[in-house]
Amino acid sequence: MKLHCEVEVISRHLPALGLRNRGKGVRAVLILCQQTPKSQPRPQAGGERGGPHSAYLLISTLKVKRGTRYELKENIDQFFTKFVDEGKATVRLKEPPVDICLSKANSSSLKGFLSAVRLAHRGCEIDAPLSNATPVKTSEFEKFKTKMVITSKKDYPLSKNFPHSLEHLQTSYCGLVRVDMRMLCLKNLRKLDLSHNHIKKLPATIGDLIHLQELNLSDNHLESFSVALCQSTLKKSLRSLDLSKNKIKALPVQFCQLRELTDLKLDDNELIRFPFKIGQLTNLRFLSAARNKLPFLPSEFKNLFLEYLDLFGNTFEQPKILPVIMLQTPLTLLESSARTILYNRIPYGSHIIPFHLCQDLDTAKTCVCGRFCLSCFIQGTTTMNLHSVAHTVVLVDNMGGTEAPVISYFCSLGCYINSCDTLK
Repeated sequence: MKLHCEVEVISRHLPALGLRNRGKGVRAVLILCQQTPKSQPRPQAGGERGGPHSAYLLISTLKVKRGTRYELKENIDQFFTKFVDEGKATVRLKEPPVDICLSKANSSSLKGFLSAVRLAHRGCEIDAPLSNATPVKTSEFEKFKTKMVITSKKDYPLSKNFPHSLEHLQTSYCGLVRVDMRMLCLKNLRKLDLSHNHIKKLPATIGDLIHLQELNLSDNHLESFSVALCQSTLKKSLRSLDLSKNKIKALPVQFCQLRELTDLKLDDNELIRFPFKIGQLTNLRFLSAARNKLPFLPSEFKNLFLEYLDLFGNTFEQPKILPVIMLQTPLTLLESSARTILYNRIPYGSHIIPFHLCQDLDTAKTCVCGRFCLSCFIQGTTTMNLHSVAHTVVLVDNMGGTEAPVISYFCSLGCYINSCDTLK
C-alpha cells in the first residue's frame, strides 16, 4: 500500500535544543509494509517495537530510495487530520519522537492510507494488500510533477489523468472547446493557462480550485465572466487574470469582489464599460484594457492606485457640456428604501427580498458624497488625467493624450452644485 505526497519529518527534540526544522517537505513515497519472518530487519528510526509480522511505515525519497523505517504498532501518539480534505495530515510517533507531516496528497488516498495506519497501530489485520520492502524506483517520483506544459493537440493526454500534484498547468493551442473537468480535480493548482483555445464558457467549478492564483484565458471565445466565479473561493486566492483577446462586452458588478487581483488584462475585447465599482479592487496594480469600446470610465476609477495602465485604442467620448438630470421629488418608495438599506449597510439577499430588487441594490450608483442612488440622480462627465491613478500610463491615442472622460453621479442637486467646479 503506497501514498505519494510531500513529507517533512520534524524532530520534537529540536525546539528544546534551540534548533529549527528547515520547514519544507520533500517528495516521497510512503509504503505500508508487512515484515515476514524471513526478511532481514531494515535499519529503523525507532526501536524494536512490534513483532516480526507487524506492519511498519517506510518513507522513501529520491535521495534515500531504500527508505527510512518507522514502527507503527502501539507507537502512534496522535493523528492530526483537520486538513485532510486538503491533502494534509500529521502523524505523531512516540519513538522516535517525531512528527511526520504529510502534504500535497490526494485527499481520498490519504484518508485510506491513514485508516490503514490506524489499524497497524492497533495491531489489527489490514484489509488492503501490504507492499514488500523493496527500494522505490526513480520512475515513482515522476508522479510528483508540479509543472506540465502542453502546446499541441498531439501531446494532450486523452487516456490518462493529469498528475494530482500539479501546481502549474498550461494547455495552449490544444483546440479545447471547454475546460477539461479532470483539471478541476487538481486541488494543488496555483497557475492555470488555457490560452489560445476555443473555450466559450467557464464552469463554475473552477472556483473550487482553492489555491488558484493565476488564470490565463487569453485568445479564446469567451463572451462573459460569470457571477458564480466572482463569488467563489477565487475571491481569496486569484492574483492574476488574463481575459485578453476574447469577446467580452461587460463584466458583472460582482467582478469587483475579486479583491486580491493585482494584474488584470482585458485587451482586445468588446468592452463597453468597466464595472462601476472597480475602485474596490484596492490591490490592483497592473490594468490593461487596450483596443476595446469604452466610451468613458466610472467615477470610482479615481480610487485606483496603479503602477501600469494601458487604455490605448478605446472609443472615448468627449465630455458632455450639459448634465443628464433624472431627479424626482419626492423620492419614490423604492428609491428611498434602497438608499436607506445601502447607507446603513443593512444585509439583504434573494432569501429576504425578490431577486430583481437585489440586482437593483447591487447596481446602485455611488454619489460623490458617498451616498447611493438607483434611478434618481444627476449624471455629469469630466476628464481625468490618468497619471493621477497610475505611475506609468500608455498614451490613450496617437495624439499623445493621457486624459479620459469620467462619468460621475450625484444623488441631489446640492451635491451637483457643490461639485460644479470639478465638472468644469
